[in-house]
Amino acid sequence: EETGGSAASGRQFVLTAQIWADAINAKGGLLGRPVKLIHYDDQSNPALVPGIYTKLLDIDKIDIVIASGTNYSAAAMPVLLEHKVMVLDTLALAVNDEFHYPRFFQTMPYGPHGKSAITAGYFAAAMTIDPKPNTLAMAGADAEFSKNAMAGAREHAKRDGLKIVYDKNYPPNTIDYGPIVRAIKATRPDLVFVASYPADSAGILRAVEEQGLDAKMFGGPIIGLQYGSIKSQMGERLNGIVDYELFVHEPTMNFPGVDAFITEYQTRAKAAGTDPLGYYVPPLVYATFQVLEQAVTGVGSLDQDKLAHYMHDTTFKTIMGDLKFGPDGEWADPRILTIQYQGVRGHDLDQFTRPGVQVILDPPAYKTGTLKYPYSAANQ
Repeated sequence: EETGGSAASGRQFVLTAQIWADAINAKGGLLGRPVKLIHYDDQSNPALVPGIYTKLLDIDKIDIVIASGTNYSAAAMPVLLEHKVMVLDTLALAVNDEFHYPRFFQTMPYGPHGKSAITAGYFAAAMTIDPKPNTLAMAGADAEFSKNAMAGAREHAKRDGLKIVYDKNYPPNTIDYGPIVRAIKATRPDLVFVASYPADSAGILRAVEEQGLDAKMFGGPIIGLQYGSIKSQMGERLNGIVDYELFVHEPTMNFPGVDAFITEYQTRAKAAGTDPLGYYVPPLVYATFQVLEQAVTGVGSLDQDKLAHYMHDTTFKTIMGDLKFGPDGEWADPRILTIQYQGVRGHDLDQFTRPGVQVILDPPAYKTGTLKYPYSAANQ
């Protein structure tokens, strides 16, 4: 996805892959061969994905498949299953829930119940509000990622005794989000939950800024705010928003090697025309390639079946900590971060490299702060 709505993630992915390949080739490659990266732009259009993977596998004869993105990975799975290849996937929420493909491995920390995990922290934070919230409004794009996330949110709402007063999917090509925010406000919800892609996120946040929001808490899996460029643009408008993240510079996330990688990424980001901060996609994508490197070296070949068995049996050491896969190829234990923006001042990007601005609310082992509420007060 180097162009289109998911281009920001795609460009970070490509640069990270190149950083890894350069480092590996400087050491002599894998199995005595240089690593060559082959990739094509799907233009953020899932309809183009099956043809691209068919070309990669049948014409380019690639050895290893690295996929990315929920919508695009879901579109690729039938082709990948047909070719019986091992797949390392990134940023793909609950894609293998339907297929249970034993050669699929997801290197994002969603865990075995991804639909639930990506929203668990939002509801854990909501349940710290006193008095307890009673009502929930939900909106999300009519796309695979958002629908998966909203399905998980409904499970949490039922468990927590929340009444859902608004629950709608909007077309991905929506331009005016004002009517959606007005409809949500009319239900007077305690909690507002949004599952969106970058273009949607910007439109929804503009509408919220224009109309205000009286909810006790506002957030959800809002994709886009993780990008350094958008953090800088939004500035103080981020304050109070609760979102999910994969890596933030809080003291509980100081894994060996991650800072050195981020420094290398940031040094090359401007020339590559990609995100200047590189916290969201790059660290876990680099960890993906570290897993690949360790698996290929451990097996001593590119045999797809042997690699898949090795991947299931091994705990991998990465710049994002130890990584162990469960039966469906997801992380055995989830580690989605739920954060709240607090104390953002101005548009200086450097503030997001310091602790205390993206406070981790969940999971408990990584927690660095507590929820500020209601949203109208936290958004100051």
